[in-house]
Amino acid sequence: MQDKFLKIAINEAKKGLHEGGIPIGSVLIHNGKILGKGHNKRVQDGSVVLHGEMDALENAGRQPASVYKNSVIYTTLSPCPMCTGAILLYGIPKVVIGENKTFLGAEEHLRANGVEVVVLNDEECIAMMTDFIEKRPELWNEDIGF
Repeated sequence: MQDKFLKIAINEAKKGLHEGGIPIGSVLIHNGKILGKGHNKRVQDGSVVLHGEMDALENAGRQPASVYKNSVIYTTLSPCPMCTGAILLYGIPKVVIGENKTFLGAEEHLRANGVEVVVLNDEECIAMMTDFIEKRPELWNEDIGF
């Protein structure tokens, strides 16, 4: 059975895909409640920074440091160095990752800085990214800086 918060992140990823963007979603949770959710909007908004995690943080709005330090961020894909930096900057202590088979982000950097990293390798997340990368390699390579 899929984690309910991962399912929300997956739904965000699907929303991004349906908008013509990259299917990566994220949700920020504090005390079992959603603070913010989002999806990669680089294509839709012409943004250089709106990866799924960044969009979820943006949609959560300003929060006291104590909130971030007691939150969990879910993401459908292993976080890139930029998103990892934001997670570390705000002191989010736990990251739940849908999958890291299609892309291995900066997980070791998170771990080295005391963040608990849980990788689920969820089949739906893997299939969604595998399909997207196969169909839109140019867009995927742009998103990860290749």
